[in-house]
Amino acid sequence: MTLKFYKYQGTGNDFIMIDNRKKSFKNDTKRIAFLCDRKFGIGADGLILLEASEDREDDFKMVYFNSDGNESSMCGNGGRCLVKFAQFLGVINGKATFTAIDGKHYATIDEHLVSLQMQDVLHVEKINDAYFLDTGSPHHVSFMENVDQLNIKETGARIRYSETYKKDGVNVNFVAPQEDYLQVRTYERGVEDETLSCGTGVTAVAIAAHKEKLIQNDKVAIVAQGGSLSVSFDEENGSYKNVWLTGPAQFVFEGTILC
Repeated sequence: MTLKFYKYQGTGNDFIMIDNRKKSFKNDTKRIAFLCDRKFGIGADGLILLEASEDREDDFKMVYFNSDGNESSMCGNGGRCLVKFAQFLGVINGKATFTAIDGKHYATIDEHLVSLQMQDVLHVEKINDAYFLDTGSPHHVSFMENVDQLNIKETGARIRYSETYKKDGVNVNFVAPQEDYLQVRTYERGVEDETLSCGTGVTAVAIAAHKEKLIQNDKVAIVAQGGSLSVSFDEENGSYKNVWLTGPAQFVFEGTILC
């Protein structure tokens, strides 16, 4: 088949976008993995389908696949990019309500910045010197003095496939607190390598840093390998609500491909 696609990126986290409101694209693991392959396909960290919503309150539905071709949990940067794609298609104008695998989300667009409301985080677990929490996807967060020389693929895989997480796997975030921001590098399951940015990951990092008392504010600046994002939240009795992820989301190119 000849497939029309669009490419978007949010702080270097890149995605293939497909308008699937007519259900013309059939989900196939091998096909999605081929499309995401950076040597033989288009190349991306994941593929996202924009589909017609089954909920009258929603503007659209989000279906997300990792680059290995498997449908995955929520992707924060992917959700922000999909909102920008929906505006390009004329589905929304400035704000959006949509449902993803982890539930309903709200979003707003302010020029090139997209703000996405994430799910509430009611539980944050301390595991040795690290934290585990689910921000739509499961995340392990480790704090250290320097992350620049760290072998993220090797170290991240060791934690991702450890006894603690071997059942479902986990995304792994390494964080170096700086004077006025948090520096983050992330290993993503499903990609099985470092990505330049991870939206659910930086959200987890911000909450874990607040839990660790490394930050006092309810809005956190975060610098990933691919650029800067911010996370804001309301904390009450150890629970985190009204969580928002904000950062750029940009169109890269469009095209067609035989697949």
